[in-house]
Amino acid sequence: MRALTKALVGVTTAVGIATGGLATASTAAAAPAAGRQPVARAEAVAPLAVVNLGLSKARAEHWQCFLREVDYYTGTIDGALGAKSWEAAQAMFNDLGLDAGKEDGVVGPGTVSALQRYLNRFADAGLAVDGIAGAKTQSAFSEFNSVDFCG
Repeated sequence: MRALTKALVGVTTAVGIATGGLATASTAAAAPAAGRQPVARAEAVAPLAVVNLGLSKARAEHWQCFLREVDYYTGTIDGALGAKSWEAAQAMFNDLGLDAGKEDGVVGPGTVSALQRYLNRFADAGLAVDGIAGAKTQSAFSEFNSVDFCG
């Protein structure tokens, strides 16, 4: 019986598409009701799981090893800068007085500003502290992580 149902559904779908019945469904049927606004789903506004800020996997591993070397990171060295990596960085930045804000692993303007301050202080990067991870910030971050702390 299940096989017959699948076959009928498949044939019905094929006939509907061939005749244009399914392919040209009215857009009015899909449009939201008047006065109703679409609601953003949580997934659409959730922070990214991995934020490498332009680093290659190898240089992201260097950053994780550096954070481990200075006793802030205890996670896996995998080259994917996720929440644990950024929580460690935020804790380090805050301990250095660089004002990363909440240690939540989210790479927002506060974290980026703290990273810029860090790179200015320890790598003489000369970055504008604007909280934007633009090309200059990403380049300075990559250059800083050219040193392998993993070995």
